[in-house]
Amino acid sequence: MFWQVVFRRVISAGGVVVGVVCLVFVLLHLVPGDPVDVMLGEYARPADKEALRRALGLHQPLPRQLAQYLERVLHGDFGTSIYSGRPIGQLLWERIPATAELGCAALGLALLLAFPLGILAAVYRNSLVDVAAMSFSLLGVSIPNFWLGPMVILVGAVWLGWFPVSGREGLLSLVLPAVTLGTALAAILARMIRSSLLDVLSEDFIRTARAKGAAEWMVILRHGVRNALLPVTTLVGLQLGSLLGGAVITETVFAWPGIGSLVVEAIQRRDYPVVQAAVLVIALAYVLVNLVTDVLYAWIDPRVRFEREP
Repeated sequence: MFWQVVFRRVISAGGVVVGVVCLVFVLLHLVPGDPVDVMLGEYARPADKEALRRALGLHQPLPRQLAQYLERVLHGDFGTSIYSGRPIGQLLWERIPATAELGCAALGLALLLAFPLGILAAVYRNSLVDVAAMSFSLLGVSIPNFWLGPMVILVGAVWLGWFPVSGREGLLSLVLPAVTLGTALAAILARMIRSSLLDVLSEDFIRTARAKGAAEWMVILRHGVRNALLPVTTLVGLQLGSLLGGAVITETVFAWPGIGSLVVEAIQRRDYPVVQAAVLVIALAYVLVNLVTDVLYAWIDPRVRFEREP
């Protein structure tokens, strides 16, 4: 039964990845602009443009280009960058560590903020503490990264001078991008922790633990928080993928040399193969994280397997 659930999730995830690749491929080729003009300039001779277009395979019909691209991807070949002429695999491996570093830092910051805020909001329900914590959550969800990024640069780098404005040069340069990327996730997790913990604190086993004379902090942390972690764990797994989407904006604002900034640079240069490969990596990471979360959820809670059976 469990392995049937895993098999269905894998098949579904594979279909999502193929769909994303095809959609991105088509949309990129519909964007105005010609990569040949970017490489040779608008005033290059038509014969030179046509020769380069044939060398890159851009003269072929779009369905044939898509089929050839999918075939190369299945063999692990992402092609060559139109702009730099370098293998795209090398470009990706140079950028992936920076994105992974930023994502881990943002997730760690989000957890450090979300758990205290969510627990305090649940314990002191309808108090000023609860209102303050949920107000922070509302702000965190509402403020977009492209606005929050320049604001933290203005305060942390320009006014206070504590952190670098941009780039990836040491631990301090990681602080501002991690704050920008992790704030929204912290807000979402704090609300989920509060809601889940409130449901658990009304259960009979919590009243039993209190009746036995257990300390309040032990009741909350040992019995309450532990039993409230299942939906929170699921949300963390789902939100990990969204960090990659937010990283595109955050990395651009802070000139962080990751996958997100690579995507933006490649779009500006009409470097189709690089954009396709980078989006494919982001889609694979997102789908993989969601797949692992879904499978773990079905493994931890057997009821999920039977509820989803046709």
